[in-house]
Amino acid sequence: MTEGSLASARLLVFRVGTLACAADVDQVREILPRLPTTRIPGAPPVVAGLVNVRGTLVTVVEGWRALGLPPLSPPPSPEAGATGSTIILELGKGEEPGNGGQAGHGGHGVGRKLIGFTVDEVMDMLAGGETTLEDRKGLPGVDPTLVRAVGRRNGELFIVLDVAALLGPILTS
Repeated sequence: MTEGSLASARLLVFRVGTLACAADVDQVREILPRLPTTRIPGAPPVVAGLVNVRGTLVTVVEGWRALGLPPLSPPPSPEAGATGSTIILELGKGEEPGNGGQAGHGGHGVGRKLIGFTVDEVMDMLAGGETTLEDRKGLPGVDPTLVRAVGRRNGELFIVLDVAALLGPILTS
């Protein structure tokens, strides 16, 4: 992500556990209430399962597991229903062609790949110029390879996730 693209980025800001994160709006296909998933036998623990989104099977990833965060405590009870949201992201869309060939790793060269990402709360959408973003990689507790930038919203720091780096390896496992 270059300084110019940082300034013009439109971002969806959300919370996973206590961590405020953001993704480029161009990669967000839709935001749905937390959906019940069907477990995939043999899938890694980071994969919550599959959901059917209007006839398309979408793999859903637990956001807190993908980011290496501790689970929420106490976890919501099954009777209370699922809390949070599932963000449907498109891998291979909005990635820059010059990022070392990493764009579309999860798509195996077949265009765009949909993947669900669970979050605890969708907080805001920021248009370019509404926030200051900086290229910063050294944040405690966050893998620097997953961070494209750091921003500030209402005095609170958030990280702009590299969605392809975060979810691409999960899709290929």
